[in-house]
Amino acid sequence: MNIYTEMNPNPLVQYLNKPAEQFTKADLIRYIEDHDIAMVNFRYGGWDGRLKTLNFVINSKQHLDELLTFGERVDGSSLFPFIEAGSSDLYVIPRYKTAFVNPFSEVPTIDILCSYYNKDGDPLDGSPQYILKKAHDVLKEKTGMTMYAMGELEYYIISEKEELFPATDQKGYHEAEPFSKWGNFRREAMLAIAEAGGVIKYGHSEVGNFTVDNLEYEQNEIEFLPDDIESAADQLMVAKWIIRTLAYKHGVTVTFAPKITVGKAGSGLHVHTKLVKDGHNMLVKNRKLTKEAKKLIAGFLDLAPSITAFGNLNPTSYFRLVPHQEAPTNICWGDRNRSVLVRVPLGWTGKLNMAQNANPLEEQKPVAPPDKQTIEYRAADGSADIYTLMASLAVAVRHGFEMKDALEYADKTYVDVDIFKDDKIANELKHLPASCWESAGSLEKQKDILLKYGVFTEGILNGIIEYHKSYNDKNLRKEVKNNPEEVMKLVERYFHCG
Repeated sequence: MNIYTEMNPNPLVQYLNKPAEQFTKADLIRYIEDHDIAMVNFRYGGWDGRLKTLNFVINSKQHLDELLTFGERVDGSSLFPFIEAGSSDLYVIPRYKTAFVNPFSEVPTIDILCSYYNKDGDPLDGSPQYILKKAHDVLKEKTGMTMYAMGELEYYIISEKEELFPATDQKGYHEAEPFSKWGNFRREAMLAIAEAGGVIKYGHSEVGNFTVDNLEYEQNEIEFLPDDIESAADQLMVAKWIIRTLAYKHGVTVTFAPKITVGKAGSGLHVHTKLVKDGHNMLVKNRKLTKEAKKLIAGFLDLAPSITAFGNLNPTSYFRLVPHQEAPTNICWGDRNRSVLVRVPLGWTGKLNMAQNANPLEEQKPVAPPDKQTIEYRAADGSADIYTLMASLAVAVRHGFEMKDALEYADKTYVDVDIFKDDKIANELKHLPASCWESAGSLEKQKDILLKYGVFTEGILNGIIEYHKSYNDKNLRKEVKNNPEEVMKLVERYFHCG
């Protein structure tokens, strides 16, 4: 056992005694042989944000070798609305580092995430996963830094009302049993995600809880640790699949929808980010934000109107992005401020002897500051296409480094007040789009930033613009403002988004 695999919950990592990034085809074949694995599932995301599945029975060692080498073909036009049926045949090729033991299959099964390739054997230019890879590669080339990210995955569990120890309405933050009813579910999901390769930070109950008729709604969150932005996206995709499948196993419903009902907390998908070079976090130096950090912030803010086209994919997304909630509406940033679009959370930049202070028996020793500072983008939600959302954030960072006035722009958009309580400042700031229609218009205006260096393609961006315009929701929030029944019809329509 080595330091990189010791205590790792992924059984493949434990058995092969190497990090997942080093998995080879021979490693997977050895594990499959030694553990009597009978099936392999290929997994890949569609435009609806869900993992798709292609099942294989292993017929022989030669068959397994060919499967892992050559992949299989699929119908791309049934997976992506932007691919025409006349040229829709695609290959799906497994990425060995993503392999994990399926936690639900009664038959011993290995699941592997796949990449899409076109008829010529080249990566599919318009594949969300490949767009993210291109965005990250360009960022690394232009800045010399690797981008790390972690998601905060919020979800609601809906079950029959429990009479004992009722939760307090909208007061569920970090609540514990018996007032929180689904802690065991959350812990079971966390363990399954970790065994599938997800690097988890923690889990807890969230603010939202309420009862409607005889149904109880309880909000929970699972937050990840920073990983390279491509792996972070893979982990979120697998996690959403695990949470939903586990809910089905328990006979309850789970939703990641941004709007759950009128007047209650919706679910977001906050993304924390950092930039790493030579193993060091480039966001802080001498416990202060660096120029690199402010350029990242400037890029996020400047491209924010377009990022909604990837992170907020249906009309109910914009019912969550309203004033006087923790969801942001104004384009600004601040320290530890949950009313802003981009937040700089606590980063262990104060006194570091807290553990000794809390534990007087501990010997006081000099402590090096941890490398934990992140910068959080707060507008996205569970409807997001995770790969293109992460890609747009990587593009935004690169854009921030190319902006001539990035540092001045960051200084100008900094706020240190609750902007929902300060109308003067709020009115001076730019606003996020208020509908899919406005999001499409923002993307049209900023297309060149996303097309630069060939990261996104014209066809994909045009398809996304038309996708958002098709909702025709420019005035929808006003039209249903005083009509909760119509709002609930929309909630039900997009209940299982993402």
